[in-house]
Amino acid sequence: MAHTHTLLLYHLIFSTQKRVPMLTPEIRSVVFPYMSGIIANNGGESYIINGVEDHVHILCRLKSKPDVADIVHDIKGGASSWFNKQPGVTSLHWQVGYGAFTVSYSQMNRVFKYIENQEEHHREKTFAEEYEGFLKRHRISYDPRFMLD
Repeated sequence: MAHTHTLLLYHLIFSTQKRVPMLTPEIRSVVFPYMSGIIANNGGESYIINGVEDHVHILCRLKSKPDVADIVHDIKGGASSWFNKQPGVTSLHWQVGYGAFTVSYSQMNRVFKYIENQEEHHREKTFAEEYEGFLKRHRISYDPRFMLD
């Protein structure tokens, strides 16, 4: 793979299990940097991780291996496992699924700003409305019954 060159930018989205609004600013301030470390340990780079009480958005660059499914599994599992071992915390669990959308380099700044402004954005839209919009915009077929599992 000496002559393989990639720029694999992803916008990852996932929520807490059953959209429980538990990601307080204090929790985000410790969990998001931990997630960034998981990405780095897998050879990637996180540009921004942000969200609100019930979900997370990540803009990151990943290598071709491990694949995106393995990275998301590591992020969710690793962050939960680490956080749940901290003294005096409630359990942190994530939804089963996730969204992974590729990002063109030319759109990277736009996606960064979108993620940066999550609190403002969610004054007008719920996570379900936002996520369904992503699926429709990217022409991803889905069954609404399982969209947020």
